[in-house]
Parts: sequence; C-alpha cells; structure tokens
Amino acid sequence: QVQLVESGGGLVQAGGALRLSCAPSGLTFSSAAMGWFRQAPGKEREFVSTINWNGGITYYADSVKGRFTISRDNAKNTVYLQMNSLKPEDTAVYYCASKVGPHSVYATDYKYWGQGTQVTVSS
Repeated sequence: QVQLVESGGGLVQAGGALRLSCAPSGLTFSSAAMGWFRQAPGKEREFVSTINWNGGITYYADSVKGRFTISRDNAKNTVYLQMNSLKPEDTAVYYCASKVGPHSVYATDYKYWGQGTQVTVSS
C-alpha cells in the first residue's frame, strides 16, 4: 500500500521560512517523479513545484519561483520543499504527490497523494 506522509507545516509570519518533507512508502521512490501542490480555501488545487527521479530537473510555478526550492534525498526516501520569504498568499494546504515517469505540472498526472499539511502565513 502506497502512503505519502507530509510534515513540516505550521504557522509562520510573513517573510519567514518553513521546510516541508514528504516520505513516501510502498513505492520505488528513486524512480518516481514528485510534485508539490497546494489548495487555499475556496480555490482549486494548484501546482507548486516538481522534481524528476534524480533531482536533475526541477520546475516551479511563477508565484513561488526564487522563493521555494524542491529537492530530494533518494537515500532517505524523502522529498523536501524549502519555502523562504513566505507571503500570506502562500497560505494553503500543501500536498505531496508521486508519479511514475517524467515530472509534470498537472495534478491529474499524479497517481498517489498525501493527506496534506497546513501552512499558514500571517501578515
């Protein structure tokens, strides 16, 4: 059974930083592309960042480019999202997702999803 468990969310002031982690189990992590998505209240889920199987390719939404960094440690079966210079508009539930094959910005391409972790940025 595949499970993705996110951690690291919380409440932070604007300008602060958080690091999210996602530790999948039940899948071959080293060959999986990983993505981070978020969903704010009343809004649709949106793409944040994605990374390919070996970390050599990353891609970011324009809204987070230059502030967020995605990375992975295949030895630890973990993918990270370092979030710096946080803004109130970054407030959302953040989801980790995995897929076989190349990375993707489309949520519909991802097969497995975590339960989400809340990130709240106060002004």
